[in-house]
Amino acid sequence: MIASKQTGFRVEGKRELSTNLKRGGIVKNKQIERMRNENGFIAALDQSGGSTPKALAGYGIKEDAYESEEEMFDLVHEMRTRIMTSPSFTGDKILGVILFEQTMDREIEGKPTPDYLWEEKGIPSFLKVDKGMEDLAEGVQLMKPITTLEESLKRAIKRNIFGTKMRSVIKEANPKGIEKIVSQQFEYGKEILDAGLMPILEPEVDIKSPDKEESEKWLKEQILKHLNTLRDDQKIMLKLSIPTEEGFYSELVNHPKVLRVVALSGGYSRDEAVELLAKNPGVIASFSRALLEGLTADQTDENFDQMLGSSIDKIYEASIK
Repeated sequence: MIASKQTGFRVEGKRELSTNLKRGGIVKNKQIERMRNENGFIAALDQSGGSTPKALAGYGIKEDAYESEEEMFDLVHEMRTRIMTSPSFTGDKILGVILFEQTMDREIEGKPTPDYLWEEKGIPSFLKVDKGMEDLAEGVQLMKPITTLEESLKRAIKRNIFGTKMRSVIKEANPKGIEKIVSQQFEYGKEILDAGLMPILEPEVDIKSPDKEESEKWLKEQILKHLNTLRDDQKIMLKLSIPTEEGFYSELVNHPKVLRVVALSGGYSRDEAVELLAKNPGVIASFSRALLEGLTADQTDENFDQMLGSSIDKIYEASIK
């Protein structure tokens, strides 16, 4: 659980929230309405230091191609820039993009990445704010304490970020562990709401878990319980594993305090992920590896865009079922 503490956002309370919600004015309202009502999906381009080598390897750049972490992050930013500037990567089918902190701080075509995405593509940005996970305990991996959250949120606001995303993982159907996962997600989520940003809570259920379906039942029960602790004017987003039972999260999709439910691909291939997602009306994709599948550094720009466009089309179609 999070140690209780007073933060700048807690102290300022509603006044701080009011100030931040006015930031961008019409833009902020447009982004909320877009996320609530429009068709599409969220692209997850938020690989961090631990997952970046695997993402680059899938793109055809092996670890011997770079000698330092700095070079690695330069290469992954080049990959992400190629994706986000591709003609097929547009707001027509992509509702949002989840960014890694370094990507938020870098530029695309001379503009800060969040400004490029909104001004050139009409796509709001989310910032990954978690700092990795604790070791497995009680069947789950809680997030490590996000000790820099207040500073990250202030920086995100200055960068015109719309929301945040944070991930923890459920490995076993352990009620105590699952309750801790959801409690931690919501406690941080409330702090993010107080800052005027939209939190995506991601309590992932491992798709390889032998008792995945039971874990999902405990998870939904806890989420519904914690949704009741939000104020009437507060909404959150949820990023969940595609459920074993078709339509299992419809109660969350239709909940008045949930802006959107999105699904992670969780290790499924793109074809598997879109087939399963299409069986869950109202849930949209937030894929990472499944979105990037088939993209390589040595493709011509034309072939790259064709492959990306095909992937976007398939994920979009599954998201509007």
